[in-house]
Amino acid sequence: MTELPIAPLKRIIYSAGAKNVSDGAAAALGKVLEDHALDIATKAIDLAKHAKRKTVTSEDIELAEKLGK
Repeated sequence: MTELPIAPLKRIIYSAGAKNVSDGAAAALGKVLEDHALDIATKAIDLAKHAKRKTVTSEDIELAEKLGK
């Protein structure tokens, strides 16, 4: 089970153009997003540690996302 609420996930899918969205589809999207977010967060933590910081910044997150591509 994902930690993200189903309703906002459904809104994301609807905003992409879907006419109907099942709870299962929203939950599956939540799982994918959580996995991706965990990967980015882990990379961002590594970047902050490399810079000898304990605080993860928005720049760390953005760079981690770019490095993941």
